[in-house]
Amino acid sequence: MNAHLRTALDLAGRDVPVLPLRAGKVPFGNCRICRDNACGGRPNMKTPGHCTCPAPCHAWAAATTDPDVITGPAWAPVWKQSAAVAYHPGGIGLTVVDLDHADAVAWARRALPATRTVPTTRGEHWLYQGAMPSVNAVRDGVDIKSAMVYARWLGPGTGTMTALPDAVRALIVSKPWPVRPVTVAVPTGGGECRHRTPAYLERGIAMAEEQITEAASAVHATVYRTFLAVLSAHGRCGCLTDAHAARLFAAAQTKGETARHCADAWSNARTALGM
Repeated sequence: MNAHLRTALDLAGRDVPVLPLRAGKVPFGNCRICRDNACGGRPNMKTPGHCTCPAPCHAWAAATTDPDVITGPAWAPVWKQSAAVAYHPGGIGLTVVDLDHADAVAWARRALPATRTVPTTRGEHWLYQGAMPSVNAVRDGVDIKSAMVYARWLGPGTGTMTALPDAVRALIVSKPWPVRPVTVAVPTGGGECRHRTPAYLERGIAMAEEQITEAASAVHATVYRTFLAVLSAHGRCGCLTDAHAARLFAAAQTKGETARHCADAWSNARTALGM
């Protein structure tokens, strides 16, 4: 039996959802339509805006513990070509802090609680008990891999696993989001801008976060429409800040959007409004 297939079956037997990777850490069965989660991230849903490709598809969503799928006709031919086994950390309630080089490892040792570690080619994976949204490049050489992503299986690691700390959760909030600041001039009609009333602006941002969070389908379209509405209502007086945008980006990423998709949707909404 192929070594990667044997590893995958062993992990699946321990309720770890797995999938095969080809060279370059790229998943098999990740079709062009589904690449970068463009289909909405829910496999085999016969609903507009969702993937209708044959299973298994789009990476983390294909991760499974079912041995009949792992050894079945879709994956059986690819194990001989596989370069690694991946798993879905969020699917088993884990978060992987992926430290990509020595400086990132040194930072983690200073800033984060000790936990189970797994050596990688260039750095380390730090494993914490608890799931959270996944975000790449939260700082130089540091990615967060948990919900809706896959991570390479590189062994069980060493050390005692620690509960997911606030210091890791805070990384996705303090990340410098790739958005252009809204810097249009404040209207000069006399009197104070109504958006400077904290409750007014806060209510608008909270409603936008809720709209994104509650989207059951067509997440891409919902995110764009919400960004458009927020910018239309709050973006022309200079009151909307990068901190407000970051909250909306975080809500969108919790639903599976990438930082790049968020930045594109934000930019497209501004363009549509002539901003």
